[in-house]
Amino acid sequence: MTTEPPPGSGDRPPEDDPFRKQPPSDAGSGSPYGTPPGGTPPGGGGPYGGPPPPPYGGGGPYGGYGGPEDPLAGMPPLADSAKRTLARIIDMILVGVVVVLLSWAFGVGEYDLAGDDIDTAASFGQSTIAAVLYVAYDTLMISRSGQTLGKKWLKMRVANLDNGATPSVQTALIRAAVLWLPFAFCCACIWTAISGGWSYFDKPYKQGLHDKAAKTVVVATD
Repeated sequence: MTTEPPPGSGDRPPEDDPFRKQPPSDAGSGSPYGTPPGGTPPGGGGPYGGPPPPPYGGGGPYGGYGGPEDPLAGMPPLADSAKRTLARIIDMILVGVVVVLLSWAFGVGEYDLAGDDIDTAASFGQSTIAAVLYVAYDTLMISRSGQTLGKKWLKMRVANLDNGATPSVQTALIRAAVLWLPFAFCCACIWTAISGGWSYFDKPYKQGLHDKAAKTVVVATD
């Protein structure tokens, strides 16, 4: 019998993920994970006949919006959108330097030596390099720890909305592709501003469009 995680589930079994949402430490006979002494009281799951308590302690300082169906219950607070923007700029600069160096090495710089004419073929080549590097960087880093370098330095991480775990490779790839492919081939910074800027207005989970596609959120780690 193998203990390896199924394909596409990430590098570790879900139960070994240190960031995965956990039940309260005092969960016992009176918790929503077991039957209360004397059986279930009439009229509901609560000890006095009311509704059952939230499964992850919703309503506390980390409970997001507090309802029993709140997926943020048991997770850290959502990350500040301005810090997310700064982290994204840091990542863009770090990967952008590598893109420029590889474009120069492969002779696919967007501009000619005069600096006033654009070579369409070279421009497409540079866009391809950018797309591959940005998507690979985001996918690898997010699926390993939930953090790119920018997010790590600014103390935040990406988590699955439903369980708080580090996203799988498949989830991280979807998220990265939605964010970076339009950026590399057609919309440049406009798309990044739209996709990432969506988190400033999105309620209640502060999701960018790439987060919505991958069903993820960004939470603080400090």
